[in-house]
Amino acid sequence: MAEKIILAYSGGLDTSVMVPWIKEKYGYDVITYTCDLGQGDDIKKIREKALKTGAVEAIAEDARNLFVDHFVFPALMAGALYEGKYPLATALGRPLIAKLMVDVARQHKAKAVAHGCTGKGNDQVRFDVTFQTLAPDLKIVAPVREWSMTRPQSIEYCRQHNIPVEAKPESPYSIDQNLFGRSVEAGLLEDPWDEPPEEAYAWTTDPRKSPNEPEYIEIEWEHGVPIGLNGQKMDGVPLIEKLNIIAGKHGIGRIDHVENRLVGIKSREVYEAPGAVVLHEAHRELETLCLSKQAVRFRTLVSQEYADLIYNGLWFSGFHQDLFAFVASNQRFVDGVTRVKLFKGKATVTGRKSEHSLYSKKLATYDEGSDYDQAAAQGFIKIHGLGQTTQAKQQLLKGGRGFDLPGLAGPK
Repeated sequence: MAEKIILAYSGGLDTSVMVPWIKEKYGYDVITYTCDLGQGDDIKKIREKALKTGAVEAIAEDARNLFVDHFVFPALMAGALYEGKYPLATALGRPLIAKLMVDVARQHKAKAVAHGCTGKGNDQVRFDVTFQTLAPDLKIVAPVREWSMTRPQSIEYCRQHNIPVEAKPESPYSIDQNLFGRSVEAGLLEDPWDEPPEEAYAWTTDPRKSPNEPEYIEIEWEHGVPIGLNGQKMDGVPLIEKLNIIAGKHGIGRIDHVENRLVGIKSREVYEAPGAVVLHEAHRELETLCLSKQAVRFRTLVSQEYADLIYNGLWFSGFHQDLFAFVASNQRFVDGVTRVKLFKGKATVTGRKSEHSLYSKKLATYDEGSDYDQAAAQGFIKIHGLGQTTQAKQQLLKGGRGFDLPGLAGPK
């Protein structure tokens, strides 16, 4: 009996070719694995296609709740945006798919795993590193890195092997999507000077054609996780699905990003992430109420590390566990409600409230009845500036040596 391999299978042209190609090249019996992360595909039909293509078994499962609860929401709690822009939708999905493939490989006593990533992108790293971490004994096969088939050659290969392929015109773009966002690259987008054409977008309305009246929504939070929308408690999957529709209608969630790939090249990417953009903005504003100044600033450093870790495929690392321990503690008082205005491509938080708010109107108000002791300010300012005043007296005001900076001539 032939050894088994688990193939990450989307049902597209490349992975359809891989089923017989892997059998011919390596002699493995191919078991395909497909999971629903909210990409909008019919995974049952994909499973049927895999079997017709020659897979000895085809596994398909719904992993949306697992994806949102254990990957998307931790990243949201951490405020993880790669290079301050990308909500990491695809990057979050890859380690989950790889982990589930390892589980399937163990169940079926497979000797290898395979994916359809190219040798130029980040996804190959995310898959391979996860496989190496969780199952170093499994052989990794990446056919697209090995073969040199053009699209016409792949179609001809399918014809020769009686592989069903849909006769669709080739898209000028490379697209990947899941519940948390849609990634678009290649084609006209490869020139960063060119404005992305409307045809590149699918989830968002052109802001010029979006409603002429703003829409207000309210998001409820608990420990940094969204748990309700407009007064209705909701689980993560339906909440994000609904936000994608509502915010997308108002043209919110378009991201044009020239990013630094892990493999050392710059890449121009266009993302659509209506729900993600709204959630990150609303979460950040609630934190301004609930976190101290020091906690917000340190969390900003953690956010960057967290985003880099996800982008670079290091989800299953001890460092991630360390970072998330901080994030979970940091978010334990981030409870409350944010009100967001959706209008012409922009999500603006117009209200935030929390029972754990550190904002005190009695301290902030200039009206009568303030709890702030203004008389204490003079002494505080004197102590606060004491070090600088002492240095100026002993050094900077002597001999005119201290303030001679360009554009800042001090006293002589």
